[in-house]
Amino acid sequence: MSLRYGTPQRHASHASQYRPSPAPPPRPVSSQYGGAQGYYGQPAYSAPGGPPPGADPQLWQWFSAVDTDRSGAISVTELQAALVNGNWTRFDLDTVKMLMSIFDTDRSGTIGFNEFAGLWKYIQDWQNVFRHFDRDRSGSIDGSELSEALRSFGYNLSPTLLSLLEQKYASGPSDRYGPPPGITFDRFVRACVVVKSLTEAFQRVDTDRDGWVQMNYEQFMKIVLSAP
Repeated sequence: MSLRYGTPQRHASHASQYRPSPAPPPRPVSSQYGGAQGYYGQPAYSAPGGPPPGADPQLWQWFSAVDTDRSGAISVTELQAALVNGNWTRFDLDTVKMLMSIFDTDRSGTIGFNEFAGLWKYIQDWQNVFRHFDRDRSGSIDGSELSEALRSFGYNLSPTLLSLLEQKYASGPSDRYGPPPGITFDRFVRACVVVKSLTEAFQRVDTDRDGWVQMNYEQFMKIVLSAP
């Protein structure tokens, strides 16, 4: 079973150089692209014990299909195997680990059904955002689309930082003589979450909000290594 994400809408908002945004980001206005992502494959069983009371039957069916070892919980490997981008590439492992770290609330190392329900909603919200900013309907995000998305969330990055971000999260090796390849859905989510996390970490140190901080090596390394 595979869950396919990322295919092509418009937002508007302006803010200061940095300002925390909610996670997931605000949804764009509704359009023909809003709604659930594609679902492929037929689940062959239901997870042990049956769905919890009040569970969405369709969501339980998807959860059961992803839970290939029938353990009643989803591992990193199972989640990565189930998630693919609009171009059919598998989700980047670092993105899958980030999603697991966000929604594995009991720190069991796996995702139970209730945690999966939250993850599912989170990905749907991000998919609507991705489609909104994929202005050329290419199925990936380019530099100008990334810049517009981050500005709408309140992050006005310099051209230098935007270029570094685009190079880092490009979906393939970059041609040194041409523009970097587009950013796929999974990497777009991680790029936005990283910018949010690093900005909030900086703000905790920048107590007077002047855009300048003084920190030692230990503080700097903690901020960098704590990023998703």
